[in-house]
Amino acid sequence: MSDSLSPRRAVRIVRVTASGAHDEDDVAAVEEPLEVRLHDRPFAVIMRTPGEDRQLAAGFLLAEGVIAHADDLGAVEHCRHPDHPKVHNVVNVFLLGAAAARLPELLAARRNVLSTSSCGICGRVTIEALQTRATPLEVSGTIARGILQRLPEELRARQPLFDKTGALHAAALFTIQGECVAIAEDVGRHNAVDKVVGQMLLDERLPLNDHVLVVSGRSSYEIVQKAWLAGVGIICAVSAPSSLAIDLAHEAGITLVGFARPAGFNVYSHASRLEL
Repeated sequence: MSDSLSPRRAVRIVRVTASGAHDEDDVAAVEEPLEVRLHDRPFAVIMRTPGEDRQLAAGFLLAEGVIAHADDLGAVEHCRHPDHPKVHNVVNVFLLGAAAARLPELLAARRNVLSTSSCGICGRVTIEALQTRATPLEVSGTIARGILQRLPEELRARQPLFDKTGALHAAALFTIQGECVAIAEDVGRHNAVDKVVGQMLLDERLPLNDHVLVVSGRSSYEIVQKAWLAGVGIICAVSAPSSLAIDLAHEAGITLVGFARPAGFNVYSHASRLEL
């Protein structure tokens, strides 16, 4: 848990380059849940980088149709947890006028997935909640460095919709031998992962410990969560992971790889699955 509003955090990685593998210090962008409450009642949890939380809550409520203009807002203020007075991960919003009158309807209709597993106080609570649904994954196989390094290019070569639109993310599932068994494109990275996992679920092929999930963007908490629940042992991303993604990967027993390129990559957790 972070007691500050710093948007970044020091992490320890294994950097793999043409000259070999080396332990190094690095920096990760902080990702933590922000709980948005309406009149002291939970409404939504947003995974975000700390900072400008009041503005984020206001913009989110506008986008969700909860408010229409500034006059609908009575107050937007941070809450403090008695055990963690420095944590700024809960924002309480009080509505006015017609927006306040619709409060019971808003709360009743709200589908809030993350808030069922997190109080919004800190990333640690979010991770501990997941442990009630899944146990850490065991290492049952390893992947050669050369195979792992080429997977992002294998993913890119299987993105026909991106070639035509330039606007879609992709996720693919490979075996540790490098065989592609599923791929999906979507405007949302999380949706693409859900499509791939859903296909494996429908084919009754879960869990997926001896597989690699390759994603076209960064690795967020949600992507590691989805991989853990599907039993995926390795995540490989072309961009960086967030701090909470790294924490969750450590807890889940998942090998988390970022900045994957033909020339090398960074390993943020459980390097034992990699033949370096």
